[in-house]
Amino acid sequence: PYTKTGEKTTKFGVPFDEVVNVARRIAAEPRLVLRGLAMHIGSQITDVAPYHRGTVKLIELVTAIRAAGINTLEALDVGGGLGVRYHNEKAPSPKAFADAVVPAVQAAGLGLLCEPGRYLVANAGVLLTRVLYRKHAGGKEFVIVDAGMNDFVRPSHYNAHHDILPLRDGKREQETVSVVGPICESGDFLALDRKLPSVAPGEVLAVLGTGAYGFVMSSTYNQRPRPPEVVVDGDRYYVARQRETLDDLVRGETAEPTTWYRA
Repeated sequence: PYTKTGEKTTKFGVPFDEVVNVARRIAAEPRLVLRGLAMHIGSQITDVAPYHRGTVKLIELVTAIRAAGINTLEALDVGGGLGVRYHNEKAPSPKAFADAVVPAVQAAGLGLLCEPGRYLVANAGVLLTRVLYRKHAGGKEFVIVDAGMNDFVRPSHYNAHHDILPLRDGKREQETVSVVGPICESGDFLALDRKLPSVAPGEVLAVLGTGAYGFVMSSTYNQRPRPPEVVVDGDRYYVARQRETLDDLVRGETAEPTTWYRA
């Protein structure tokens, strides 16, 4: 539900039946020019049909705004971004998206803006995490790793599925485990009741598809410094963001007051 932004009951945007009035108010302001309309129907949408329906509604607004004597529109922003494959989703192609929205926008004589961020970077990133230890409790097998919900919150926040693979090759038995972090939250997990190859402490696991909404949603919760970011290009790499330290965590804090202010 957190990725649905285009419904009437959400906090986003201007209600459809108020757009023309808002356009008139903008047109009446000498320092403002209405150059475009934008929609955002949600995130991780894997069907292009909603984009087509949304574009048709935008064109209805364009027609109404032009009928009100406002002819400054230059472009439409058709968002949110295209969905990607994290698990078993069927991701739409850019061509399918274009076929769904371009004809109507082109017929209106407008430019098209789109938001392909997730589509471009989601599967370009992986999170590497090391197994700290194994635990059996309550009839379940737990694999405790050194990455937690502060490093990658999508599984906990959205109940999102991300494939997890051990880096060590070799055939081995599979088992059903929950991959969890070291944070004092029951919501601190990367996968629940997932069938994975049997792994041992010290092994490194790759959490796939973390290039979008990964590091940017991370935090220092539980006083945990954030990991480094490494850019890999073929057989070369560089550290794009250094691993955080304790000094980074306390930077900006004032242990002793230098000035007291009266309320």
